[in-house]
Amino acid sequence: MSLILDRRLFLTLASAGAGAVALSACGGPTTTTGSVATTAADIDFSGVKPAASIDFWSNHPGKSQDVEKSIIDKFHAKYPDIKVNLVTAGANYEEIAQKFQTAQAAKSGLPSLVVLSDVWWFRYYLNESIIPLDSLVEQLGVKLADFRASLVDDYKYAGKQWALPYGRSTPLFYYNRDHFAAAGLPDRAPKTWQEFAGWAPKLKAASGAQYAFMHPALAGYAGWTLQNNLWGEGGSWSKDWDITCDSAESVAALQAAQDSVYKDGWAGVSSKESADDFAAGLASATLSSTGSLIGILKSASFNVGVGFLPGGSKAETGVCPTGGAGLGIPSGVTKEEQLAAAMFLQFMTEPENTAAFSAATGYMPTRMSADMATVLAKTPQIKTAMDQLAVTHVQDNARVFLPGADQEMAKAAAKILTQQGDVQATMTELKATLERIYTKDVQPRLKA
Repeated sequence: MSLILDRRLFLTLASAGAGAVALSACGGPTTTTGSVATTAADIDFSGVKPAASIDFWSNHPGKSQDVEKSIIDKFHAKYPDIKVNLVTAGANYEEIAQKFQTAQAAKSGLPSLVVLSDVWWFRYYLNESIIPLDSLVEQLGVKLADFRASLVDDYKYAGKQWALPYGRSTPLFYYNRDHFAAAGLPDRAPKTWQEFAGWAPKLKAASGAQYAFMHPALAGYAGWTLQNNLWGEGGSWSKDWDITCDSAESVAALQAAQDSVYKDGWAGVSSKESADDFAAGLASATLSSTGSLIGILKSASFNVGVGFLPGGSKAETGVCPTGGAGLGIPSGVTKEEQLAAAMFLQFMTEPENTAAFSAATGYMPTRMSADMATVLAKTPQIKTAMDQLAVTHVQDNARVFLPGADQEMAKAAAKILTQQGDVQATMTELKATLERIYTKDVQPRLKA
C-alpha cells in the first residue's frame, strides 16, 4: 500500500479539510469553573483576567528543575498575582504524555501548561487536546519572528501555531578526547560512520573502554537517532507518507548498526542512558541530546569533545534531526488559566530566560536575540549544537505524525540491536504496523 503524500499538500489538505473540522471544534471538554474556550477560530481573550494560580507540568528535560524554579521565581517577582506551581509530571516525555492523556480521559486534574515532545504534540492536535496559540500570541505581543524558524515552525499546522519551542535539541556526537588521542585519531567527530568503523578497533585497543561506541537507549532514542543512520545511507522511516523502513537502503543502514554490536563487536547498546555510560568511561563515543551536554561535562573526568553527527555512504551532511519539546496549553482548562499560562509561556521563552535555560542544560537557545556570549565563554561546546542546526533535516513523518510509531520503532530496534533479529523481516513487520497506524488513526481524521 502506498501512502505517498507530499507534506505541503498534506498540510494544505488538513487546513482545508479535516484541519478545518478540528479547528471548529477545538474547545475541549467542558470544565466546572470559569469560562471555557469554545472553538479554535473563536478564542478571544479580550476582557479575560488571568487565573491566580496555574500548574506547569514538566519532566525537567536536561535536568532543568533548578533553572525552571529560578525562572518561575523571576516570573513571580514580575507577576505577583499569578502563582505557578511546578509539577514533576514524569521522568521523561513518555511518562508526562501518559499522565496528560489520563487527565484528558478523566476530564479533571489538567495542567494549564504542559511539556509536549516532538512525537506527542500532533496526537494532542488530532485529539483536540490543545489550543492554537495565535490569538494569545497576538494579544501578548509574542515576537514569533525572533524564534529560530526551524524550531518554531515545527509546531505550525493547518495555518496555526500549536506550541512554542522549549527544550529543543539535536543529537550530538560526543567523544572522549583522551581516548581519541591515545588511539592516534584526529580530535574531531568522524565524517561518516564508515570512517568511525575504521577507527573503532584502534579505540578499543588503546582506550581500555568496554566499547568504542555506545548506541543510545532504545526506548527513548531509537526512532530519533537512527534517522541519522538511515538518512546517511539514503534510507528513512518514511518518505512523506510512504513508509520506507523496509527499503534496501534502510535495511543496509540498520544492518550496519547491528553488525557494530554483533559481527564487529565495537559497539554496545545502553540499557538506560548512553550519556551516563559515556561520562562513566564505558565507551569512547556516543550520540546523545544536546540537553545532555551540561550533565556530561559535569560528570566526566576526561576531556569531552562534541561534533556534528556522522554521515554515511550516500549523504555526509543534512543527516541530523531536530528534536526535543515545546510547551502547549490544554483545551480543557478555563480561559483564565489559558491566559495566565500564555503569560508564563511568553516569559519562559524570553531571550534572557532561553539563554539561562541553555546555559543550565545545553539545549538550543530558541530565540535569535538571546545573548549567548557569556554562556559560550563558559561552555563553548554549545556553539557546535547551534551550528549544527543549520544542517538539520526535518524528521520523518512516520516518527512525528503517527501516534505510537516511536514506540514501535524502538521495539523493532530492540529486535535488531539486542536480540540479533533479522533486519529485513523486522523492518517488513514494522512497515505493516506503521501503515496500520496511519490507516486507523491518522487517515480518517484527515478525510473527516
